[in-house]
Amino acid sequence: MNSNYVLPITIVVAGALIAGAVFLAGKSATPTGGTDKPITVREYTAGVDHILGNPNAMVKVVEYMDLECPHCKTFNTTMHQIMSYYGKSGNVAWVQRAFPLTTIHTKALQEAHAAECAADQGGDTAYFAYTDKVFEISPSDNGLDLAQLPVIAKDIGLDVAKFNTCQSSGKFTKKITASYDEAIKAGAQGTPFTLLMVGKDSIELSGNQPYESMRAAIDAVLSDSGASATPAATGTTTTP
Repeated sequence: MNSNYVLPITIVVAGALIAGAVFLAGKSATPTGGTDKPITVREYTAGVDHILGNPNAMVKVVEYMDLECPHCKTFNTTMHQIMSYYGKSGNVAWVQRAFPLTTIHTKALQEAHAAECAADQGGDTAYFAYTDKVFEISPSDNGLDLAQLPVIAKDIGLDVAKFNTCQSSGKFTKKITASYDEAIKAGAQGTPFTLLMVGKDSIELSGNQPYESMRAAIDAVLSDSGASATPAATGTTTTP
């Protein structure tokens, strides 16, 4: 994508987020503000990143997240709704990257590593099944009993012995640290740190964006890019 496209994307998404905020305010909801700030992060990398949806999607929602963050837990539900809505269009995908805030969530690094160990056995399908289950059972804010990590592995059909060996090896610590450093370099100050990426260009969507604002921003970018914003057929979902 031409780098000159950053500004049009910025304007379109900023306008969409403002519209979304107005829409939500009219429903007596509390909107979460967006920004029009261009951000530079690496593009989706197959075999490194975890993706739900079409790897060649025009728009990728890139989320740096902490498995003990209550806002990430809410946003996880929102993003599954987003992917269910866009479904077979193939124009939107969701990329998750680790951003464990270990100063406040001391268990988050081990949980992020466990999710990588799940992916090591079962790819992105196992990864998203694992993170979904962590969000489901964790009360957030460092509340998950870490003894549940191998239990979750068993529940989603992984080989627990292999999982435990992976977990104790620390083989993915360097990857998680690199992901954390990426987020910090891009200006992240909390989680979820979410970017709307088109080609090499991306902008930040600040904080835990609600469903309506995510829809407005994505639809605006798809429309401006000349891509279809047609949702999936009724009843169709995209599950890992």
